[in-house]
Amino acid sequence: MMTDHLTGETHRRGRIEVVCGSMFSGKTEELIRRLKRAKFAKQRVEIFKPAIDVRYSEQDVVSHDQNSIPSTPIDSSASILLLAGDNEVIGIDEAQFLDNGLIDVCNELANRGVRVIVAGLDMDFKGVPFGPMPGLCAVADDVTKVHAICVKCGNLAYVSHRLVKNDRRVLLGETQEYEPLCRECYQRALKAEQ
Repeated sequence: MMTDHLTGETHRRGRIEVVCGSMFSGKTEELIRRLKRAKFAKQRVEIFKPAIDVRYSEQDVVSHDQNSIPSTPIDSSASILLLAGDNEVIGIDEAQFLDNGLIDVCNELANRGVRVIVAGLDMDFKGVPFGPMPGLCAVADDVTKVHAICVKCGNLAYVSHRLVKNDRRVLLGETQEYEPLCRECYQRALKAEQ
């Protein structure tokens, strides 16, 4: 039994970890924390983000608290397989903006023994599951749902409420465009907008 345990320690085990929640909940902060720990452990790490996300930086993944880590911007999930190389840990930020092929990409990497850490919004501003995130949550080995605090009442936030009139599903923004609301305050806000 002892040798089985030791063999397991040296054998790479792939897995998919998803960090999801509303805006301002700390998803990217948690992604950066996990990736920096992997780098500290001298693991080979590569980070990807959608090229459309240029809010803080064209290259780096940056949290709302301005913590950052270098990344590679990509236009499609297929690019991740091409650029993953022999890395042991792959990080993916703002996964909701990528195509549904991301689910197969993450599965393939995990099956190769890669630890894949994905962060993204679980729902859009209408409270609808967003992009590949529901599928990623389904196939993940571990899902961490993080919560912002409702700016109206202080309870745990449920959704990112859009403050500006715009029905486009993808609208990059910050505190001027979005606010985290709990379910009750969100319902109240929707009624007030009618």
